[in-house]
Amino acid sequence: MSNTINGVIPVAPTIFDENEDLDLSGQRRVVDYLIDGQADAVCVLANYSEQFSLTDMERDQVVDATLEQAAGRIPVVVTTSHYSSRIAAERCRSAQEQGASMVMLMAPFFGASMKVDEDGVVEYFKRVTDGLDIDVMIQDAPLSPTPLSVPLLARLAREIPQVRYVKIEMPQTADKLRSLIAAAGADLPGAFDGEEAITLIPDLEAGARGTMSSCMVPDQLGRIVRDFAAGKRAEAVAQWEELLPLIHFENRQCGLRAAKVLMKEGRIIGSDRTRAPFGPLHPATRAQLIELAKRKDPLVLRWA
Repeated sequence: MSNTINGVIPVAPTIFDENEDLDLSGQRRVVDYLIDGQADAVCVLANYSEQFSLTDMERDQVVDATLEQAAGRIPVVVTTSHYSSRIAAERCRSAQEQGASMVMLMAPFFGASMKVDEDGVVEYFKRVTDGLDIDVMIQDAPLSPTPLSVPLLARLAREIPQVRYVKIEMPQTADKLRSLIAAAGADLPGAFDGEEAITLIPDLEAGARGTMSSCMVPDQLGRIVRDFAAGKRAEAVAQWEELLPLIHFENRQCGLRAAKVLMKEGRIIGSDRTRAPFGPLHPATRAQLIELAKRKDPLVLRWA
């Protein structure tokens, strides 16, 4: 198993051109931007990557482009979620063979009502990780109706050696992280939060090792996590509170479109297109996002 990743693991958006075709050149530029922004790893094919709109062939193209561009400079996390344990296992093995450092999966579900009981979740992850040598992050997200209790997550970490990370993005994240870290101990060294780092400081205080954010402000989030880890709590809190209006606007008004809009505004990518039926931001919301971001001077607007 690899050393534990700490810090910021941004979710890279999948870059499309104006015709909604993959823009792999733009995908590669995102990797370089994140490396220059001192991201600690990069995650692809997550929900914020519009993984639900990609074909299997496109998934492979995005992973190949990301890993080739990263060229060992930064760990790459590949999201491999699928209801079928067979397909999820195939995706995990493929990611490992391509060179990923870690895979991330949600608990199995389909739609709003097809979910799995606790023993079924354990069996699922045992099947998925059979023969896998790289680390696994379990994503605890509201999108899946399959519940992941603290005892269940601790059991998964205890019984499945590949499960070393968790991403908690449920309500009352800090409380769940605190309870889970106490229950799992050394079996689960990589506890992260999500939701664009909107609850980052409480989550770090609960024991999180970092955040899996969007690509909007990874440079500034990285400084916050590093300062907090170095004992500079006051500095970390002040920086986070300064960023909160922008993070809140992303989380509540824009969703996954925010990072793409700012990347286009900063000339990192040529198009901020999302695939239909996922439409663009309202022009007024887009203008408000850019105006707010400019006041925070993020790398995303300066890098190019």
